[in-house]
Amino acid sequence: MASTSLLANGNMKKPLFSFGVISDVQYADIPDGRSFLGIPRYYRHSILVLQRAVDKWNNHTELKFSVNFGDIVDGFCPKEKSLETVQNVINEFEKFNGPVYHMIGNHCLYNLPRCKLVPLLKMPSIHDYAYYDFSPSPGYRFVVLDAYDISAIGWPKDHPKTIAAIRTLQEKNPNADKNSPTGMTGLEKRFLMFNGAVGKEQLEWLDNILQDSTKQQQNVIICCHLPLDPNAAAAEALLWNYDEVMEVIHRYKCVKACLAGHDHKGGHSVDSHGIHHHVFEAALECPPGTDAFGFVDVYHDKITLFGTDRMATMEMVFDP
Repeated sequence: MASTSLLANGNMKKPLFSFGVISDVQYADIPDGRSFLGIPRYYRHSILVLQRAVDKWNNHTELKFSVNFGDIVDGFCPKEKSLETVQNVINEFEKFNGPVYHMIGNHCLYNLPRCKLVPLLKMPSIHDYAYYDFSPSPGYRFVVLDAYDISAIGWPKDHPKTIAAIRTLQEKNPNADKNSPTGMTGLEKRFLMFNGAVGKEQLEWLDNILQDSTKQQQNVIICCHLPLDPNAAAAEALLWNYDEVMEVIHRYKCVKACLAGHDHKGGHSVDSHGIHHHVFEAALECPPGTDAFGFVDVYHDKITLFGTDRMATMEMVFDP
């Protein structure tokens, strides 16, 4: 695979570890369609992209784990088939020879409530939260955020987090259709119902994790379905309170990269603190016979993404 060619070109340094990545499979057993922007979506083909990803990951014997960046099934999936479809996609992920770390996306929540998704996705979290962390090696920690902690979807209608989300949408979005950005400008366009926010308790948890990682001299990779930097994604795709999350992250020097999905075209930026923000291209938007998945080689001072086909390859060198 691609890492071998790099080694052949004189980069003999072996990665600390490697992991697979894929985002926005959004499978449904329905005819192809289009996004609200008119971009073609290949609902039945996307599970074939996932199958090829798992095959390729399994052939790369040194992958330690893989990460799914959310939206495993599409919102147009017939509701009576939601549970079966989610389980079918999870079964494909479980053919990978290693752990798979999932996060919740909006399309997941259109199909099933979070109380069902968290156990189905086998999230290694406490108290059924959809945010958690794990350390694949002594020098690294991965933090998986729940971008729909405060959300108008996924919680019971009378839940305080639903009520808080609806209040935010009413204050920030003037449209009757809260998924429409009509008339909104700039970064205000992020206040759409298909996005969400990180709540106060999760922010405090993140702060504690980053404090601990600093003490342990760990590099941290943040994973979140919704992007956290306006320069890496469209305003319509951002976490509602990305600024609050980044304010916590910027208190520390341990975070090296923030990886995300949701904005299907992909994107990349480096913020004012030298943190790389990378958004992965969607498996859903691969025409038949094409792919979008990859793997990441991790070093002390950088990570290198090797993308397949429609997923971009990129080296992300950390600030010293």
